[in-house]
Amino acid sequence: LFMQGCPLRCAYCHNPDTWDFAGGKEVSAEEIFEKVKRYREYFGKDGGITVSGGEPTAQADFVRALFALCKSEGIHTALDTSGCLWNEKIEKLLEVTDLCLLDYKMCNSEDYEKYTRCKKESVDFFLSELQKRSIDTWLRQVIVKGINDSAESVKYLYDVADAHSCVKKVELLKFRKLCAPKYENLGIKFPFGEKMA
Repeated sequence: LFMQGCPLRCAYCHNPDTWDFAGGKEVSAEEIFEKVKRYREYFGKDGGITVSGGEPTAQADFVRALFALCKSEGIHTALDTSGCLWNEKIEKLLEVTDLCLLDYKMCNSEDYEKYTRCKKESVDFFLSELQKRSIDTWLRQVIVKGINDSAESVKYLYDVADAHSCVKKVELLKFRKLCAPKYENLGIKFPFGEKMA
């Protein structure tokens, strides 16, 4: 499920159409839950729902309500987040989150702010809260040539993972330009459009 609205402007965002908080369609958690249940035969006992974005924690009340309904039926819940936000609503959301896919975008503070408009410290804090709650976590990072593809950068990411027992997996994702038409349609310059795919 893709949520509408995101406070970040990541240079390689694949979903610029989700930035606008007013750009989506309003639905209730119950409506989505009914759809989720219809797919249960498809995802089985080991699958579930992943809520992404945009930034799903910007609508933490809604996601919590949806996840609570899913948990009541034994459906696995996964939160795909940048970890850029934190408040009491997000704390409550984590109570019904089985897995967090944490997008750890850059490995130094300067690049984090330059390419995402987010402070790395915010993401480190979010990870510490996942650790405190023993929530299974996958660290994910899009690897962009000449930006964060150095051996030192990748080693740093794995060191972060090693320092947090909640991290069960690290995913290095190849940078792709499949999203370029979305930028064109929105009349937005794709910042990494010239980077190698």
